[in-house]
Amino acid sequence: MSGALAGWRVLVPRPVAGASPAVMALAAAGATAEVVPLIATVPPQDTGPLDDVLLALGAGWYRWLVLTSAAAVPVLAARAEVGGRSLADLVDQVTVAAVGPGTARALREAGVEVDLTPPAPSTAESLVRVWPAPDGERTRVLFPRGDLAAPTLTDGLRARGWHVDDVVAYRTVPADPPPADVRRSWADGDIRAALLTSASTVRELVTQLGTPPPGTLLVAIGPTTAAEVRRHGLPLAATAATQTMTGLVEALTHAVQTREEI
Repeated sequence: MSGALAGWRVLVPRPVAGASPAVMALAAAGATAEVVPLIATVPPQDTGPLDDVLLALGAGWYRWLVLTSAAAVPVLAARAEVGGRSLADLVDQVTVAAVGPGTARALREAGVEVDLTPPAPSTAESLVRVWPAPDGERTRVLFPRGDLAAPTLTDGLRARGWHVDDVVAYRTVPADPPPADVRRSWADGDIRAALLTSASTVRELVTQLGTPPPGTLLVAIGPTTAAEVRRHGLPLAATAATQTMTGLVEALTHAVQTREEI
């Protein structure tokens, strides 16, 4: 086996849907992906408010639709189908924004074209900075979000004169406990790195698997995730320059190569 990560086992949180690009990128680098769900996303207990705003979205009530997580996309698509339409149909006359390339990719896979993404880093702050000022009477923004989302985007857009309706599209819950063999491999250091995709993933990593043993490399997908790693007092090997699963693998590869050169 060849590659910068030859022989490495790397923890990969399960993707929102479908195959994770990280699995393929790790294989190309010679590593084996240990795909372990740490969190799960589920619809809100009451889907009524979400269904109402999607109806308004399809009726042209909103000027913008903005998403800050790919996890919202399958939920929105499913609720749109319940109403007899596709998500692409609902946003036919709407401008769409995504916080980063991963969310934009999920939207495109659902048939939705993305009009605005911010430059790196892919954060709510970056998106607010590039958001245009209101022009005319259509100033409503729909922000379907996770239940743990910070108010950064909502507050930022409102401060710029937009009317933002934020509604919970999904809830983040702990996944089932990892298998015993995975827990042993983690504790023994056989899993040599972990790709961390959200602050909630960091919390569940510590809760379900425990503090990583010395030498285990933790790589964060972005600044918010990196801040959560540091909040737990854990060493951070790298933060991805591009907020995608492939970007995480690239950051890990660079961290390993840099360490070997020292």
